[in-house]
Amino acid sequence: MQPQLVVPLGTQVVTRVDACTESGTCLAGAVGKIVKAPTDNSHSYEIELPDGRCLSLQRQQFSLRKQYQTQGLEQNSDFLADYNLQDYVIYRCVVGSRAYGLDDSFSDCDRRGIYLPPAPLHWSLYGLPEQIEDKPAQECYWELQKFLLLALKANPNVLECLYSPLIETATPLALALLDQCQMFLSRLVYQTYNGYALSQFKKMEQDLRSKGQIRWKHAMHLIRLLLSGITVLKEGFVPVDMRDYRDKLLGIKYQHWTWPQVDQWRLQLHQDFEQAFAHTQLPERPNYEQANAFLIKARQSMV
Repeated sequence: MQPQLVVPLGTQVVTRVDACTESGTCLAGAVGKIVKAPTDNSHSYEIELPDGRCLSLQRQQFSLRKQYQTQGLEQNSDFLADYNLQDYVIYRCVVGSRAYGLDDSFSDCDRRGIYLPPAPLHWSLYGLPEQIEDKPAQECYWELQKFLLLALKANPNVLECLYSPLIETATPLALALLDQCQMFLSRLVYQTYNGYALSQFKKMEQDLRSKGQIRWKHAMHLIRLLLSGITVLKEGFVPVDMRDYRDKLLGIKYQHWTWPQVDQWRLQLHQDFEQAFAHTQLPERPNYEQANAFLIKARQSMV
């Protein structure tokens, strides 16, 4: 069991049990605020009611008011049980090392894609999952709106889905999306890809300081990401297949390079990335209106 944090003073709560006070019984459902908290959840809290009366209750005997008011509105598993969301996958592709052309005998087969829920599920009070996963099978499918929003933000993993050379499932609607995938490409690629690269580099520096070595597979993908971003800005498409760089990239993964050599290439690629950004023909922002029109059309198709 996960330990419960001590609820801070001033928090509004709702009683879950009838409780006795000096002036009578307080029925379950009363609202009060915490005026005294214990050092741990094995002891009682002192809760003051609006009329000034005080109760002594343990943590399991009250709920936080904000949580109490939304109980029953959380995603309803019974409602979702009526649907096999895998049946609504409209796009499925292979990503990762196999799509990059960087696979070896130890590489997994990762699949990503999009699912489009039926209208009743989308309209319901209970909401729907932003993604569905089958971790043993290494599959993940984003709900269409979530996918579009990530693509508009130039998320590398999502953009690579749109340009994967290994497509396994694509409905007519998904094919229409692939025909319009240019609408997602913008100068935001420069900021997003650089953000990912800087985060990875920071982790590698931390590994060097704490462990004396880096995770070489991550170093390979850092370089691959920069190469990809440069091509997006220069040529206006996402290069998923990296076979032209296979020997160099796998050389990094298998530690045929030293870290200073990798870092030198990284710094050069950052300069190339900046030059590509300065001269790119991509728009400042993606085409939000076109993406929105596609989403509306897709939603209408599920009515």
